[in-house]
Amino acid sequence: MPAEAETTKMKGELRPMDAEQLRDCAHKMVDFIADYYKSLETFPVLSQVEPGYLSKLLPDSAPNQPDSLQNVLDDVQAKILPGVTHWQSPNYFAYYPSNSSVAGFLGEMLSAGFNIVGFSWITSPAATELEMIVLDWLAKILKLPEEFLSTGGGGGVIQGTASEAILVALLAARDKVLRRVGKDALGKLVVYASDQTHSAFHKACQIAGIHAENCRLLKTDSSTNYALVPDLLSETISYDISNGLIPVFLCASVGTTSSAAVDPLLALGKIAKRNDIWFHVDAAYAGSACICPEYRCYIDGVEEADSFNMNAHKWLLTNFDCSTLWVKDRNALIQSLSTNPEFLKNKASEANMVLDYKDWQIPLGRRFRSLKLWMVLRLYGVENLQCYIRNHINLAKHFEGLVAQDDRFEVVAPRIFSLVCFRLLPGKNNGDDGNKLNRELLDAVNSNGEAFISHTVLSGKFILRFAVGAPLSEERHVTQAWKLFQVQASALLMNIS
Repeated sequence: MPAEAETTKMKGELRPMDAEQLRDCAHKMVDFIADYYKSLETFPVLSQVEPGYLSKLLPDSAPNQPDSLQNVLDDVQAKILPGVTHWQSPNYFAYYPSNSSVAGFLGEMLSAGFNIVGFSWITSPAATELEMIVLDWLAKILKLPEEFLSTGGGGGVIQGTASEAILVALLAARDKVLRRVGKDALGKLVVYASDQTHSAFHKACQIAGIHAENCRLLKTDSSTNYALVPDLLSETISYDISNGLIPVFLCASVGTTSSAAVDPLLALGKIAKRNDIWFHVDAAYAGSACICPEYRCYIDGVEEADSFNMNAHKWLLTNFDCSTLWVKDRNALIQSLSTNPEFLKNKASEANMVLDYKDWQIPLGRRFRSLKLWMVLRLYGVENLQCYIRNHINLAKHFEGLVAQDDRFEVVAPRIFSLVCFRLLPGKNNGDDGNKLNRELLDAVNSNGEAFISHTVLSGKFILRFAVGAPLSEERHVTQAWKLFQVQASALLMNIS
């Protein structure tokens, strides 16, 4: 093709990387996103579409010729947004939060702009070294033991999710034991957690080849606020050892998904140490609260842990994904996960002068995720982040107080952080245990998109979960949500009577 024809053909098209086109298009995209946040409260929180809706609105094949950015954004507005559940809405109270922020968004933009694949130090030294530094910063804010810092034998690494963090910790623990007793002993390895532990633990066991019958999910109940009982753990370990099994891994939780329960880390850690068990602490949700001195007590005993994880992308204003994991012995991770093909070899790595984070995770590739956490910590500062956490906890206290004032409802589990577990009490003469009633209340509250909550089951009871943590939530949103609960509860109870 002649040069003139090629130039003519390129006019009006979006080139792969053109600085001025980027400037123009990025301005339009930022305006679109800013307008989205400005109008976020007007959208139904829970998407109201039916399954398969989008295939009816979009073509069944990609376009042969380029379209305009404006047309794409028009389609986002008209076709994509109706199918979005708005996690950043101030009326979002489901699951646990997944925070976004200006600082996190800017860090994400910068990471996308650089678009590096930072699997080893040499691929971008700043990516590795900033991650080491910023995770040391966060470890110091949390007052984690010095063994978790990069200056010692351990260090921190950013994983995609807590599921990955649990998996790599389990793999390191498994392989550490198998190197000692032999690979044939895999079928004898036993792992421990409470029955409130996140399902990520189950998945990690499946991937790691731990036999299902060797996964001990120890029973909890309301008498201990659904925390793991040390005596039960100790008895179970002793029983397993007496039967020729090999205890290898204990996963404790700080802020379980169902009720934000906190396991007694110090007592559990001592049991793990006596039995030479890898002790992992999963604080995916509640770890963020522990940057506040008054909540740091909930990770007392973390000094006994071999690994500790929290999700900065849940409640610390850092856009998804940014799950922080610290280990005391980085060599345990490296020995389990390291690969070193010829095409990845380089002088710095061969001389052991640097860390290569590819050996601390499942995939090879990794994004420059530390940029957004670094920008969050710098642009907000620790004091503002602490105030942010405290505000959400106070909003949850406010909601808890509203529930307590209405004798038709009960608070089911003690509120520690910003999650309130509650339920509508069944009528005395309707023969219902309350489960059907609360399912109906959940559906009614979520039906029109005014608010969105989720549920759990505790001790056989269907429980409503109200998790405060969206960046834009204020007291008026909490009060408005509570009024919605009251209106829907009144309608349900009237139908029953």
